[in-house]
Amino acid sequence: MTSLYRITLAVASLALLVAYVAPIWSISLEAPQYPEGIGMYIWINQITGQKPHDLQNINGLNHYIGMKAITPETITELKVIPWVIAFLIGLGLVAAATGKPVMLGIWVGLFLTCTVAGLIDFHLWEYDYGHNLDPTAAIKIPGMHYQPPFIGTKKLLNFTAHSWPALGGWIAFSSLLTGIVLLISQIRTSASARSQKNGIHSDPRPHE
Repeated sequence: MTSLYRITLAVASLALLVAYVAPIWSISLEAPQYPEGIGMYIWINQITGQKPHDLQNINGLNHYIGMKAITPETITELKVIPWVIAFLIGLGLVAAATGKPVMLGIWVGLFLTCTVAGLIDFHLWEYDYGHNLDPTAAIKIPGMHYQPPFIGTKKLLNFTAHSWPALGGWIAFSSLLTGIVLLISQIRTSASARSQKNGIHSDPRPHE
């Protein structure tokens, strides 16, 4: 890899540090009884309300419709993700330091795998909270489920739910995209170099 590629990869890796100080996902709810909206931020190691008492209010609403309380302390992923991010940062810096294309490929592959696995796990977590309802809940609507949107906006009774990446999430996606672009560029450069080399070796012109 060229020096520019290596510096760009190092910056993309270090950018993941933002995930330790900024939330990676945001889920918010709008309703007539909450004109200012309520919501929560998902961090790599915790879940907090967007405003004081928001998480408490969300758990109160969930209780009435039979959803489980959101208790960050019991969510295993919040204990694992910080170590996964740390590993990706370290591996990315090693790849940048060595300048070996194969290390870049490993970093992108693992980063992409972790991202896809994390998004699938997030979807399953939302599905469980929205579908496995307490049959003794105060409010029961036959056939109604309360799974928030995976990404985007969704109507849930008189609530409008929004689910989008937050700052840390957008930066993580940007880092992954940067790595993919670098890898594709590196593959094209290597392929072009091999093509030119083979063309020279197979030059049919007679030698004088």
